[in-house]
Amino acid sequence: MAAGDRTVLQFNAPSTASLSAKVHPLVIFNICDCYVRRPDQAERVIGTLLGSVLPDGTVDIRNSYAVPHTESAEQVALDIEYHHNMLVSHQKVNPKEVIVGWYSTGLGVTGGSALIHEFYSREVPNPVHLTVDTGFRSGEGTIKAYVSVNLALGDRQLAAQFQEIPLDLRMVEAERVGFDILKTTAVDKLPNDLEGMEVTMERLLALIDDVYKYVDDVVEGRVPADNSIGRFISDTVASLPKLSPPAFDKLVNDSLQDQLLLLYLSSITRTQLSLAEKLNTAAQIL
Repeated sequence: MAAGDRTVLQFNAPSTASLSAKVHPLVIFNICDCYVRRPDQAERVIGTLLGSVLPDGTVDIRNSYAVPHTESAEQVALDIEYHHNMLVSHQKVNPKEVIVGWYSTGLGVTGGSALIHEFYSREVPNPVHLTVDTGFRSGEGTIKAYVSVNLALGDRQLAAQFQEIPLDLRMVEAERVGFDILKTTAVDKLPNDLEGMEVTMERLLALIDDVYKYVDDVVEGRVPADNSIGRFISDTVASLPKLSPPAFDKLVNDSLQDQLLLLYLSSITRTQLSLAEKLNTAAQIL
């Protein structure tokens, strides 16, 4: 075969040498929260990344939302209507945020990632794929960003290869504290409202005990008095409403009943959404 007749195997993609991404901590927190709240049968969570492309070419990822999906070894089904509705809602609040890519939880890319990336490639040119290890298997949150490079044989596209790009995760001190706590605290699920209230009340009682102990120590002369702390305690006590015990019990009971009603309504809503999703999936299969 002549040299001029040879078919060249090449990568068809924009240069990724100068391409980089910057992700805000809110996006990571949102992804972890969606992973904790995922359906029981879901192994991972995927969603859309919103942001903008800076003048220097850096992809600035500022927001995200999860997209319901069903995944098997052979196919991936996205709820495209939900994705578009969420995009319209987000752009009503911040029209400058556009689709810049998508995310998934877990380590690295999987077989279904190419199919999902192909969908987002129709939504935006050269989307960024962000992966977040929500299991913190290596002791820290492994966060990586990729872009897709098409492998072509002549005019025929054979496959897509993901190439990692530099990722910048910058945080202020308050965000760094939250991220460090997130890395060291592993939970299977978020507490419900009643469990959260119980934990909050126990912590409040412990703080009140600490205040009692401090005041007693000051009165007995074991600890020197601090005027700023005394004024703070005085302002806190003065801000409490003067209610009789029966009125306070009624207020707490009414608030508890309202919360139980909200839990019941949210449970019904989740059931209806789950049923609608299954019916929609069945209709697409048929």
